[in-house]
Amino acid sequence: MAQEKILVVEDDKDILELISFNLEKEGYRTYCSASGEIALSQVDNLKPDLILLDLMLPGINGLDICKQLKQSDTTKNIPIIMVTAKSEDSDVVAGLELGADDYVTKPFSPKVLIARIRTILRRSRKKPDTFHSQIVSFRDIVIDISRHCVTVNGKNVELSATEFSILRFLAENPGWVFSRNQIIGAVKGEDYPVTERSVDVQILGLRKKLGDMGKYIQTVRGVGYRLGKEA
Repeated sequence: MAQEKILVVEDDKDILELISFNLEKEGYRTYCSASGEIALSQVDNLKPDLILLDLMLPGINGLDICKQLKQSDTTKNIPIIMVTAKSEDSDVVAGLELGADDYVTKPFSPKVLIARIRTILRRSRKKPDTFHSQIVSFRDIVIDISRHCVTVNGKNVELSATEFSILRFLAENPGWVFSRNQIIGAVKGEDYPVTERSVDVQILGLRKKLGDMGKYIQTVRGVGYRLGKEA
């Protein structure tokens, strides 16, 4: 049975009970918080393996919580799945740009939620020695896989876990063009339930964070993306 710790941040009592029941049934150690302030105070002590984060919360909203967690060295690698009643692209985009790993919209299927949790936790459990190489470089971009860090021209670049995985995948296959679904499959796993739009959001974020080197992540119209040798 699973033993990972999951922190559920949700102010709706009925939804909180539904999520907790299904998580505990799967063997996860579940901790609950009804507000952002309480959640932030719990994270350092609990050190959860994953956070389910509602965006609409009293006081500090979910996006602000996500931002704080992803900006802290001690919590930035904790996977976050956004849980929200909103379905607008702007909410999803904002969360992903802040570093959230995935999202589900209410009403949701408990089975789908559990599947996404399993996929993300499985990915986060991968050991460094399972990687093909510890250092991957492309022009002035250096990706240190074991330390999970990226530098451009010697300067550190802060990337979310998903941005890091996409950049690594493209850098390990320079010049090759990959569809959005191929990128999703490579970094999330086959048949992972996420929209192609999410890939566009991650690519946009990568380009911005890489600065001048971002121009080498090229869009191939009607196909997908590649890390091209010529800008």
